[in-house]
Amino acid sequence: MWAVKAYNHAEIYFNLLCSVDAKFLRLTPHDDLIYKVFREDFPDLNVQHLTDEVLKNSYAKQVWRNFCEKFKWFEDFSFGTLLRLDCEDEYSEENSTLVARIQFLAIELARNREGFNSGVRNRFKVMRDH
Repeated sequence: MWAVKAYNHAEIYFNLLCSVDAKFLRLTPHDDLIYKVFREDFPDLNVQHLTDEVLKNSYAKQVWRNFCEKFKWFEDFSFGTLLRLDCEDEYSEENSTLVARIQFLAIELARNREGFNSGVRNRFKVMRDH
């Protein structure tokens, strides 16, 4: 059941990226706080191109665990959510990994605010219109 929910969430989110300017997309009422804490904890993380190794090595797991704990008050903060590893591409088996919802939100907020998701709208809108 969680896999279906995660897939549906990914599809809806990607359709949003294809439809609106990602820089102005609000994901939660707490976007500013999530982004601020994320960039304080991960100032140098390249959110444009990620790998499972960068996200899930033993050091990263500890840092992410500490980050996630700061948001345990957030509804479904630990729910499994699909994340695109390369933000310039769509969801696929090779380009997706499973992360906690708060990780997804933090990374996607950074991608949106820093302009990395802007190309998705132009690149995939045409393909989805057909």
